[in-house]
Amino acid sequence: MATVDKNVKERLKNFILDILFPRFCLGCNAEGTYLCDDCKALLDISEHKYCLCNKNALRLPSQNKKGKCKKCSSKTLSGLYSPLSYKEKQLTRKLIHFFKYPPYYLKDLANPLSSLIIDHLLLLGKKPEELLENAVLIPVPLDKKKIKQRGYNQSEEMAKEISKITKTPMLKNVLVKTRITPSQMELSEQERRKNLENAFICQNAKLIKAKKVFLIDDIYTTGSTMEECSRVLRKAGAKEVWGIAIARD
Repeated sequence: MATVDKNVKERLKNFILDILFPRFCLGCNAEGTYLCDDCKALLDISEHKYCLCNKNALRLPSQNKKGKCKKCSSKTLSGLYSPLSYKEKQLTRKLIHFFKYPPYYLKDLANPLSSLIIDHLLLLGKKPEELLENAVLIPVPLDKKKIKQRGYNQSEEMAKEISKITKTPMLKNVLVKTRITPSQMELSEQERRKNLENAFICQNAKLIKAKKVFLIDDIYTTGSTMEECSRVLRKAGAKEVWGIAIARD
């Protein structure tokens, strides 16, 4: 009964919010959603998986279970799933900008953005619930200053949505960011790696021991963040660490 009451209250709250603060598509301004079906269709969700190279990434054969080419084979991250190209569509950049930057902070964009990831997996011929079977989802953590500023971790919000759809457990407090780091945006690849050295720790390592982990983040640029997170998780005992990002730059 308590669960039913909670669901009813949640639906009522959403209904009231929709009346007071109606949603408009960020692509065409149609009322009712932040991303309508027509605009979603224009985003060209990728039907392919690419290696981890941040320059001239190699398209991998659909039957290939590996996520890396020879050039990026030394990376600790096992591979990456990403539905969109960050620079290809202005709408992609707008969605991510409204999701994580002031003054917008549209937390509810987690739902439509996560649906793009699910569609990408389906286009690859993979059933999401099968791909993520016996795996765990771990959002890339933010430092306390960023959390306070934004009010939420965008990667965690996406992980929650993917977890709801696929029934894959999300582990919130296993990977932790221990210090504040300068923004990665204006840094070179080498500076990004240096910036993140020893910025993450893994606690409750028994929860990921010998498990397949999927790291959730918004953008994959040079891969420095995911690579450092993957290194920490692998050292703590994770069997494999794969990345999932909305877009890659």
